[in-house]
Amino acid sequence: MALATFGAGCFWGVEETFRNVPGVINTVVGYMGGHTENPTYEEVCTDQTGHAEVVQVEYDPEKISYDQLLEVFWNCHNPTTLNRQGLDIGTQYRSVIFYHTPEQKEKAEASKEKLDRSGIFKDPIVTEIVPAKTFYRAEEYHQRYLQKRGLGSCHL
Repeated sequence: MALATFGAGCFWGVEETFRNVPGVINTVVGYMGGHTENPTYEEVCTDQTGHAEVVQVEYDPEKISYDQLLEVFWNCHNPTTLNRQGLDIGTQYRSVIFYHTPEQKEKAEASKEKLDRSGIFKDPIVTEIVPAKTFYRAEEYHQRYLQKRGLGSCHL
């Protein structure tokens, strides 16, 4: 099994998207990339901890590649909006790829460059690609939030 970590706005919808991808074994939502140890959701929401809301994806590389996970990531949010997704505004909602290996870093950078050159987006991609740091698991009520409520997405 392998690990990938992505921030693409509110983690509820991102988690649901990845959870339903064949080859993904498990998903966990949490916080990464900040300076506060063991942050709570309320602290992260103040935009003062430096953490992003993220989804940690455990996957089987025999069934899905990291490149395919990157495609899911790019397609599940708008990577051209700085520190926001839709109505959610703040650094905790930033677009970010936390890489766990040098190979993930290379693949993420190549993928971003290719997408930026493609012209699909009129604005430049602002997604950060940074080393994975300590992952702090979010509170239990955030885990599989949409699934627990019988929802397939955050959108009406």
